Amino acid sequence: MSSIVDRNEAVEAEGEGSETPSRSTAAGAILVVDDEHGIRSFLQRYLKKTSALVETAENIEEAERLRARCHFDLMILDIRLSGAESGVEWLNRLREQGENTDVIFMTAHADLETAIDALRAGAADFILKPFRIEQMRAAVDRCIARRKLTRENFVLRRQISQFYDLDGVIGDCEVIKELCGLIKRVAPMPSTVLISGESGTGKELAARSIHILSGREGPFVPLNCGAISSELLESELFGHAKGAFTGAHQAREGLCNFAHNGTLFLDEIGEMPLAMQTKLLRFLEDRMVRPVGMNRELPVDVRVIAASNRDLSEEVAAGRFREDLFYRLNILNMRIPPLRERLEDIPVLARHFSALLSKELGMPPVVLDDDELQRLQHYSWPGNVRELRNVIERSLLLGKRPSEGLNQVQTARSEEETGPGQPRGGEELSLAELEQRHILATLDATGGNKSEAARRLGVSRKTLERKLKSWAGEEGEEE
Repeated sequence: MSSIVDRNEAVEAEGEGSETPSRSTAAGAILVVDDEHGIRSFLQRYLKKTSALVETAENIEEAERLRARCHFDLMILDIRLSGAESGVEWLNRLREQGENTDVIFMTAHADLETAIDALRAGAADFILKPFRIEQMRAAVDRCIARRKLTRENFVLRRQISQFYDLDGVIGDCEVIKELCGLIKRVAPMPSTVLISGESGTGKELAARSIHILSGREGPFVPLNCGAISSELLESELFGHAKGAFTGAHQAREGLCNFAHNGTLFLDEIGEMPLAMQTKLLRFLEDRMVRPVGMNRELPVDVRVIAASNRDLSEEVAAGRFREDLFYRLNILNMRIPPLRERLEDIPVLARHFSALLSKELGMPPVVLDDDELQRLQHYSWPGNVRELRNVIERSLLLGKRPSEGLNQVQTARSEEETGPGQPRGGEELSLAELEQRHILATLDATGGNKSEAARRLGVSRKTLERKLKSWAGEEGEEE
């Protein structure tokens, strides 16, 4: 054992004579635990040059006394210590007690099993003796930097959780207040969430809110299941091997891998082909990813949030959606109400979009007096919040009042109405009929251009085509 000390002390002497230690190591408190005096002395002298505090201990009992007096950002720990417990056993005990301090293990007697045990115990790094001082310095730098980032992320997430309501899900009505409360309640849980609601209601915004408030360290990865062909959807989700299919010139990871430790958002999941639904169900059950063209499976830690503008229970009854997948997703169903059910939120939403977009476009805000807001509240908004945003942006670009961009024939209610659902002339219409008239009038105004009509309405072309198809089917039944 003395040869190890001699070699390290030689490295130290060489380092002091020819090289200044890196200043990149952030100031922090470090505890060195090793039963060799030479190792302890060497590391203490070197690490003190860049760290605020470096303490040393000969055994676990001494280390416990030091830990009782001071919080350490990092521990450098020998695996084989004198005493009843090994370094790995001690770390396992600390982890059970809730201790999350980073640990760098050192050992002169390494084998694969020892390394695996150390990593399973939660070691941040594993260094063999004798080591070069550059190895230790790099390992310490990484651990201290990671610790700093973890703390900064915690503070940022706390700040976001306090103020997110102001910039995220906006509204004063009771339904939105309840929705915000539900988002905060379920966000820290790993459970799958199914979000339902019409196009443009803000389903992705709700999903992002859940992710931000969840505390998960990984990214938020969205995927629109209706925007990708069924042939490519499996590869997009799970990745593929090189040569797995024509055009697969190199291996590629899927979105499930990119979402590791984060959230995978599957938008418009009702559009997913039945064959792919089977594979998604298997993934939800075991959280194992099998890339296309590979036999091996890889575990991932992913929280799944799905969304649909269709009633999935009706899709199940029609045979277009797997019943077992529906029940697997429908652990918690979160409904986002359409804008026509929360008309009292139009003033706050309109002012929010006016302030946000006027700043982005460098233009003065739109006029939103009481009369103008009342006109906006008399509109059916089939495109929901997305359509309202589009109307505000269009009014900024054209320099007109938002209501001037609304076709009065399409207005759901006017100041002359005598009751809900009664346009001028006293003809009673349901909201569905008003929506149909509005969409057809917009389509007529664009000369039958579905893409332009969808843009004006604030919905996707696929949603518009689906509504037109359903109405055509209804007319056929009546005939």
